[in-house]
Amino acid sequence: MFKKVLIANRGEIACRIIRSLRQLGVVSVAVFSDADLDAMHTVYADEAVAIGPALSAQSYLSIDRLVDACLQTGADAVHPGYGFLSENSDFLEALNTAGIAFVGPGQRAIEVMGDKITAKALARKAGISVIPGYDEELDGIDDALEKARAIGYPVMLKASAGGGGKGMRVAFNSTECREGFDRAQNEAQSSFGDNRIFIEKYIDKPRHIEIQVVGDHHGNCVYLHERECSIQRRHQKVIEEAPSTFIDSATRAAMGQQAVDLAKAVDYYSAGTVEFIVDQARNFYFLEMNTRLQVEHPVTEMITGLDLVELMLRIAAGEELPFSQSDVPMDGWAIESRIYAENPGRGFVPATGRLIYYRQPPQSGSVRVDSGVNEGSEISIHYDPMVAKLICHGSDRNAAIALMRESLDQFHIQGVVTNVSFLASLLAHKRFLTGETTTAFIDEEYPEGFVSQTPSEPLLSKIIALIVVVHQRSLVFQSGDNPSSSNLRKTHVVRTAGNSYRCSVEPEDGGYSVRVNGYVLKLTTAWTGAEKVTAFSVDGEHYYAQVERADFSYSVVHAGFLVSALILEPHTSELYDFMPLRTPKDQSHLLLSPMPGLLISIDVEAGDAVHAGQALAVIEAMKMENVLKAERDCVIKTIHAAIGDTLEPDQPVIEFQVQTQ
Repeated sequence: MFKKVLIANRGEIACRIIRSLRQLGVVSVAVFSDADLDAMHTVYADEAVAIGPALSAQSYLSIDRLVDACLQTGADAVHPGYGFLSENSDFLEALNTAGIAFVGPGQRAIEVMGDKITAKALARKAGISVIPGYDEELDGIDDALEKARAIGYPVMLKASAGGGGKGMRVAFNSTECREGFDRAQNEAQSSFGDNRIFIEKYIDKPRHIEIQVVGDHHGNCVYLHERECSIQRRHQKVIEEAPSTFIDSATRAAMGQQAVDLAKAVDYYSAGTVEFIVDQARNFYFLEMNTRLQVEHPVTEMITGLDLVELMLRIAAGEELPFSQSDVPMDGWAIESRIYAENPGRGFVPATGRLIYYRQPPQSGSVRVDSGVNEGSEISIHYDPMVAKLICHGSDRNAAIALMRESLDQFHIQGVVTNVSFLASLLAHKRFLTGETTTAFIDEEYPEGFVSQTPSEPLLSKIIALIVVVHQRSLVFQSGDNPSSSNLRKTHVVRTAGNSYRCSVEPEDGGYSVRVNGYVLKLTTAWTGAEKVTAFSVDGEHYYAQVERADFSYSVVHAGFLVSALILEPHTSELYDFMPLRTPKDQSHLLLSPMPGLLISIDVEAGDAVHAGQALAVIEAMKMENVLKAERDCVIKTIHAAIGDTLEPDQPVIEFQVQTQ
């Protein structure tokens, strides 16, 4: 086994690798850019080395600086994690030249599978099912349009060296194909330094199923079952689970065998993933092979009991796989939710900020959190917006879902907008609960993004009951009385979302009897005002919620719902309807930046007449290009930002001429 391993990565995956290194007694070395000076992975590792500026190209993507860091610290091996240089054969060659081991596959596997065009050709030769399309690089927009017409829309434009949803665009017509080619090419160049694009048929209503494989230097290769990754947006996964609700045992065996056959065709060793697109008839087609550890590897670890990072390290050190295909278990069900810094209410645009409060749910054998942040961590525009991964395991899918929903309610993050409430809503969605999902699920069910709705009965009554009890407890604490004293008996009116609820509460058997518009609920809670996550029970069922209080205003987040309420005395509530309402400021004459990011192009000038749907500007955030388009026909009055500006959310970019009647 190695003595010292450098992790050529950052964030949660760096922390994850360090954890396995510690269990093996191997010294860990972290690397960090200027932006990550105080990052969690630098503190968690045994040693840490600075490798350059915040810009990835000058730090985490700098082969020379990473090799120098290995030589400086005496690291005898490198684990690349995922992303960055994890699938870069030049990096592997540089390490080999320096006499440093690479914890991953060989150079041929990386080169062949890292080029999607070459990979598809090899897959065809190996007898693997592939998607109809053209394997060669597209020679410009005209070539893309010609091949798209030959294949038939819809088509998928994909970066040959791509991954993680970057450099990918779906086109349903020639206009989208033309624009998608430009965007995919730009993202591919920015993210991978390779702007080659190819084209293939887009499979409608597909499932995204992937097979985890692991092989050694001795010719052994097995598959560790499948993962369902269909819940995704912009081709980036959001929720993964193992096994799949859709795959039967025969399909699993067939897909697993093809994955192993493909791995053996490139003499694959280490952990890798073969991704497939599966149609409604369970026909499956090779998509790509990721020659690295996957973000979603924990769900496979949960159902098999295997440590994939440890296996990668042992294989790289020359050890043989300690099990065969028949030895691979499948125990229960596991689900992973990716917690992103993003604004679901604005179409899931990325968010930035400093984590002023960060609390995870308690971890156990069934609940796992992989994270690379803590309080004070900065979520910047430079890197991926993922904050953490929450992984839950249950005896079956329903148990895993229930535990995931409970755990999400215990996640509390302040300082940056996240998708936690969206994840909770998604996990309660009927289509998800029944397993009727495809890669189009989020686009179909959340076309305008996600905005929390008011819960229906009886959940709303439970939340209102909690608000009333919390309010009464706060009043009693202020008076210095005992929370269970008879002074607690009182009647209130709770106003929320245009409705009012007459409520009464009084102590009863160590809890509270609460009447909400005719519902009588038995509620218990130990809320004191100090905790950010409040545990409570209603009629014997246990829940968690986040309660924020400001005088007589309350905000409760539970199960993906946000309930904002004002609690008043009955006579005060009667006068409330006479209060004037504020009208929001009209900003329809401005194009506002929907996210933090870098303004990389402006396609119009003052005085230009533009039509609805026309591209006006492009903002890059977290290595993804986002096109801002005109919502209606108009004339450009003023340009308020310049190319190269770092924009804040709601910052004016372009001003339109106001149309007068």
